[in-house]
Amino acid sequence: MKWCHIAVAGHALLGVADASGSIELLRLVRSEQNSHTLQPFSHFALEKQCLALSLDWSTGKAGRASDQPLKIIGSDSSGQLHLLQAHQAGPGMQAVGTWQAHHLEAWVAAFDYWQTEVVYSGGDDGLLKGWDTRTPGTSVFTSRRYVTEGPVLGVRGQPSLPAGGAALPGFCSGSPFALRHSMGVCSIQSSPHCENILATGSYDEHVLLWDTRSMKEALADMPVQGGVWRLKWHPFHSHLLLAACMHGGFTIFSCQKAIEENQEVFPVTLSYTLPNSLVYGVDWSWLYFRRLPQTHPSFCLGSSPGSDPGAKTADPVYTLKVAAQSPAPCFERLADADGEGGTKHQSGGKLKSPLQPFAEESGGRLHASEIEICDCDQYLEAATSDASLLATCSFYDHVLHLWKWENS
Repeated sequence: MKWCHIAVAGHALLGVADASGSIELLRLVRSEQNSHTLQPFSHFALEKQCLALSLDWSTGKAGRASDQPLKIIGSDSSGQLHLLQAHQAGPGMQAVGTWQAHHLEAWVAAFDYWQTEVVYSGGDDGLLKGWDTRTPGTSVFTSRRYVTEGPVLGVRGQPSLPAGGAALPGFCSGSPFALRHSMGVCSIQSSPHCENILATGSYDEHVLLWDTRSMKEALADMPVQGGVWRLKWHPFHSHLLLAACMHGGFTIFSCQKAIEENQEVFPVTLSYTLPNSLVYGVDWSWLYFRRLPQTHPSFCLGSSPGSDPGAKTADPVYTLKVAAQSPAPCFERLADADGEGGTKHQSGGKLKSPLQPFAEESGGRLHASEIEICDCDQYLEAATSDASLLATCSFYDHVLHLWKWENS
């Protein structure tokens, strides 16, 4: 699911890629008592007997030209990409082009937010591809690993080119240890802040940064624990990248030195592991809240005698879990008796995590009095905020977490 960053026919739109093989658009409508509901707005069936696996809007960057068409790129389980144009005056989507992009599942498709005629795709075949939508089906580049005759491993457990090994066509020239993904590519996002910067993630447990002007090898590489299923650039802080790392929880990277100084590895600002769960979804909030006096007591999660009280931490605001017997959410603290689930840096040391709820549950709804809507046209005003909201959703435990992160 992804929100469109501009209003369509006077409403905020949520795009949904679903298991029935469709792209569904829902509009946010104000209802009684100052609440909101999502109502069906438009529907487009991709192909029969396939699952829609991803979607992206062409509006991921501030400063979009008013006459620029509103487009959606989607991908499906048969390996196809679907370029759609949404009607900005009302409901409806029109097919612009469909083409075969991958031999296996096309896990993700994404726009280049600076050149929206260019899209990127990643598949279970281990390929990262670029496409020119002005000529659908025309590949701009293909990035892949070497194919070898046997499971010979090189640096970081990645394939090496043994004697007699054959290189596939495409961007495969050069060192066999060049920075490319070695397994299925399942997350891609163009930076909305820095032109020519692209982030990708894979089952190979690596996050790669690319300069789209030279896609022969990645600009920087960061190994993580777990397959990287989602990547999200911070809406206000241009150097922060959030990753959903499945059994590795979620991680926040600082990419500033990698982008500005061409460092091949970028540091982990924060890493948080959720026990007994797989984190598949993450996103930053495009809302921001004013710093109000603290009225709630602080609690510690996963603290230890050696904790650094001044370290940057992720603070779980609430744990939202829907019980199977009841549609009403119940609120639980993410803390085990033995302190598992604490914040961890690369060193693995647990840090002190004060829990600071800012919202109250009433009648099954979440009321956040400290939040105000950020006007996307003036979103840079929020860049001075030292706190961010982010959400994660996880498999096995069926939980949505809302976090407040103090980045000071």
